[in-house]
Amino acid sequence: MILRFYIMPQMINLGSELLRFNQPKNTIECSKNGGCSWVTRYSSDQCGIFRDLMVFGNEIIACTSKGLYYSGNQGRSWVIRCSNGSSYGEFLNLQEDGGTLYANTSKGLYYSRNGGRGWVRR
Repeated sequence: MILRFYIMPQMINLGSELLRFNQPKNTIECSKNGGCSWVTRYSSDQCGIFRDLMVFGNEIIACTSKGLYYSGNQGRSWVIRCSNGSSYGEFLNLQEDGGTLYANTSKGLYYSRNGGRGWVRR
């Protein structure tokens, strides 16, 4: 069995809120007091295990063990944008450069200029 460990952001800034995923609980949590206390915002196995979060435009994008998900309501609910096992492979982590979204996957580096709806191999 091969264990893989990925370095990824676990917390993002949403203006007056901090948002993070809690790996042991696999939940999305919110803090309105600079991280002194946290409240669960999303708790479900529907998305799989959260690996990476980032703000992209008006959405939050997440890499999970089931694929790429997005939220338009500050992480309260999530919708799949691209599933793992597609021709892109397994989504591992994300990076953003202006209007371009980059995804490191199990099949290489991909980029998207439409918020992750379609991907091109780099």
